[in-house]
Amino acid sequence: MDRPARLPAIVLLTLVLLTSAVAIAAGDDWPQWRGPDRTGHVPPGVPVPATLPTAPEVVWHVPVGFGLASPVVAGGRVFYLDFQDNKEVAHAADAATGKEVWSAEVDDAHKDGQSAAGPRCTPVVDGERVYVQSCKGELQCLGAADGNVVWKTNYVKDLGATYIGEKGRAEGATRHGYTAPPVVDGDHLIALVGGKDGAGVVCFDKITGKVDWKGQDDTPAYAAPIIATVAGARQLVAFMVQGVIGLNPADGKLLWRIPVKTALGRHAATPVVVDDVVVVGSHQAGLIGIKVSRSGDGFKAEQAWVAKDLAINFASPVAVGPHVYGLGPSQNLFCVDARTGQKAWSKEGYFTGSAAKAYAGLLVMGPNLAILTDDGQLLLIAADPTACREVGRARVCGQNWCVPAYAGGRLYVRDAKELRCVQLMP
Repeated sequence: MDRPARLPAIVLLTLVLLTSAVAIAAGDDWPQWRGPDRTGHVPPGVPVPATLPTAPEVVWHVPVGFGLASPVVAGGRVFYLDFQDNKEVAHAADAATGKEVWSAEVDDAHKDGQSAAGPRCTPVVDGERVYVQSCKGELQCLGAADGNVVWKTNYVKDLGATYIGEKGRAEGATRHGYTAPPVVDGDHLIALVGGKDGAGVVCFDKITGKVDWKGQDDTPAYAAPIIATVAGARQLVAFMVQGVIGLNPADGKLLWRIPVKTALGRHAATPVVVDDVVVVGSHQAGLIGIKVSRSGDGFKAEQAWVAKDLAINFASPVAVGPHVYGLGPSQNLFCVDARTGQKAWSKEGYFTGSAAKAYAGLLVMGPNLAILTDDGQLLLIAADPTACREVGRARVCGQNWCVPAYAGGRLYVRDAKELRCVQLMP
């Protein structure tokens, strides 16, 4: 038998480096709302800037239609949605150049008085699939390579959900559309539907679209659901119109519930978990800490604290250690102890527009917070509970209400007119 030829050392080294590069690139993806685990944290080991260049290099920029859905990055591509010819349209572009790879119409556009017409739900990428959800409740699984439909369902037509639009006293998603992106959990895709006959939350087989379970009669608000370990158990935590719920993601069984009722169900901020405390906030209810604990064979949830003066409007906070950082009602950045509700600091002066429309996209980059303001300024603030310390600032885009994606040392941002790739790392 002939011996296989030996590969030259330089070829072996090249293969190792290429393999490593692929592994790094795959681990550096930002495939969904607020990153790989939906917490806003850049994963450990991914290089992050220690400060910001005064004028960051814009690697590329391309025009896009209006939209409030944030971009995501996976497999060397950027995925985003925008408004085109009265339609919500999904796009995939090359992450290195911005050149479009494919586009696909998703649904007719939703319109209301909140903003110009356009999509509001961030896509979710899972391997070979990308999941897109329209404001009107059309959920589609598209092939990430070509944008072709793998499966789809409609919350209104197929699951009995109600979509009214900005009329009367309609609440939550029935009023301003489905903005909360579904979440992938193993073989499942779990979505906030608000359908009839216990289809408030629906779990689909992520490959086929088959319904695996349905649970609760709640109406979706606007906050993204998360998967987190609370009181020693993996749970789906969702901030619905009627309040905050914890479900068993395996079967949809209700584990606990805390009622939070506000006018029109405008609950938009993604929940944050610190140990066994779930922190949620809305403009009317304030910032709330919910303590979840074991009780016999089940769970007990109780409101541990509330801070009315830190009422979050619709900018989702982030947690670093036991502290939560967010944007308060007087356009103030704040730090609060999630265990007690005690405010550590509050700082105004970074936002100049209307307090009712003030927004910040918050990311955790190592020891710092990267905060994209609604006028396109990127702030680097130390994640320090003792004081608000600015580390750097730079302008990266125009007016926006989006959370940026961070991958490969680059920030991917979209405003009302453009999608941009901005170099943050040398």
